[in-house]
Amino acid sequence: MTLEQLRIFVAVAEQLHVTRAARDLRLTQSAASAAIAALEQRHGTMLFHRIGRGIQLTQAGRVLLAEARAVLKHAADAERALEEMSGLKRGRLSIHASQTIANYWLPLRLHRFRAAHPQIELHLTIGNTAQVARAMLEGGADLGFIEGEIDEPALLRQRIPGDRLVLVVGESHPWFQRRAVKPANLAETSWVLREPGSGTRQVFEAAARSMGVDVAALPVVLELPSNEAVRSAVEAGAGATVISELVVQSSLRHGALHAVDLKLPRRDFEVLRQRDRYRSQAEQAFMTLLDAKKSAAAKSNQSTP
Repeated sequence: MTLEQLRIFVAVAEQLHVTRAARDLRLTQSAASAAIAALEQRHGTMLFHRIGRGIQLTQAGRVLLAEARAVLKHAADAERALEEMSGLKRGRLSIHASQTIANYWLPLRLHRFRAAHPQIELHLTIGNTAQVARAMLEGGADLGFIEGEIDEPALLRQRIPGDRLVLVVGESHPWFQRRAVKPANLAETSWVLREPGSGTRQVFEAAARSMGVDVAALPVVLELPSNEAVRSAVEAGAGATVISELVVQSSLRHGALHAVDLKLPRRDFEVLRQRDRYRSQAEQAFMTLLDAKKSAAAKSNQSTP
C-alpha cells in the first residue's frame, strides 16, 4: 500500500466516479482503475460495489476511507513540517557551552540568531569543557562551544576568535599596586582557580608551563566550579587568579580587581559537532552568523593601523 494508491482511492471514494477522480488527479482512467485493483488484490477484499455503470463503497471501503484520510493528513503534516524546518520556520537548536562562553560570549549571538529566526527554539546547557565534549559524544547537543583542549576523533572542531586571559588580584593583595609580575613570581601567592576540566584552567596551566613554571608547585587554596565564584573569592582577598577578561571587565572598571601584566596569550574558542551527524538548517544558520561576525572582525583588525 502506497501513499499514491491511498490518494487515488480517496479521490475515487469521494467522487464515486473513477473517470472524474482520474481527471482531477491528472491521471488516466486506466491508471486510477489499476491502483484500486491493486489495493483490492493485495488485501483480498472489495472496496467498491460495481452497480451498473456506477460504484458504491463497501463496508471495507468505508473503513479504509477514514484511515486513508488520516494517513494522508499525517503525510501532508510531515511534509509541511520538513518544509518549515528547511525554511527555518520551525526547529530546535540545542547548544552546550562552557561557562565563560555561555555566560559572556554567547548571549549576544543567541539574541541575534533569535531576532533573525524567531521560530527556532533555542536550548542552552552550561558545563565545563569536559562536560560539553561528553554531551556532544552522547548526542545530547547539536553544537558545543569550549575553551579548552580535547582529544576526541569523533568530534569535528572549528576554531573561532575567543577572548583574552588576565591575571587579576583584589584590593588587599600585595600585587594590587604592581604593574607586572614575572613567571618566577607565580609561586609566591595563593591561587583561586576553576576546577580541573575547565578550559580556563587548562589554558592558564599550559601557558604557565610554556613559561617554565611548575604548575604543581603553585599553592592553590580554592578550586571553584564557576567564574563568578572565582571572581568573588579573589575580590575578597583569597588569592590571585587567571580568568577571562570578559568575566572581570566590570570589576576592573570599578576598581574591585586589578590586572597584573603576565603576557598571557589570547585564546580561541572551539565549536564542536559530531563528525557523522546530519547538520540541520538551524545549525547551519547559526554557524553562518558566527562566520559573518568572524569575517567582520577580521576586516576590522586589518583596517586598524
